[in-house]
Amino acid sequence: MSSPPGFELPLRLLLGFRVIIDELHAELARRGHPGMKPMYGFACQAIGRGGGVTAVELGRAMGVSKQAAGKTIDQLEKLGYVERATDPADARRKIVQLTARGVESLTLSEQIFDQIRARWAETLGADRVRAMEEDLRRMTPPDPFQLDMPRWFGTF
Repeated sequence: MSSPPGFELPLRLLLGFRVIIDELHAELARRGHPGMKPMYGFACQAIGRGGGVTAVELGRAMGVSKQAAGKTIDQLEKLGYVERATDPADARRKIVQLTARGVESLTLSEQIFDQIRARWAETLGADRVRAMEEDLRRMTPPDPFQLDMPRWFGTF
């Protein structure tokens, strides 16, 4: 049996990512988050559950301009996922924080990802999924939270 062409591996990896992300967002919509998009998920992850970030910091984390980050913040604010506030340590500095709705979307996403992984393990076998994850850990950088995909894809 001949090996598939080399270009198939990255396409299959990307397609697997797309299948998982599409399923996640369909389930988020069913659970009350119909406006959540993949780009917004990257932004919410970059904002995090801590003390918030500035538009410049968000842009840096996502690999996009301050203006592009600002547009994403505007959309997330309209949807109720983030709020702008004054930094208590520096009144000149404006920070963006997740709202309760934003935190809920991250919590739901974690649960849904776990459910998707469990279904993959049921379909493929738990050992094969664990082996695939371990192999990907060996072949990729240690930090899986590289949130600059929008820049990498050339979206902005």
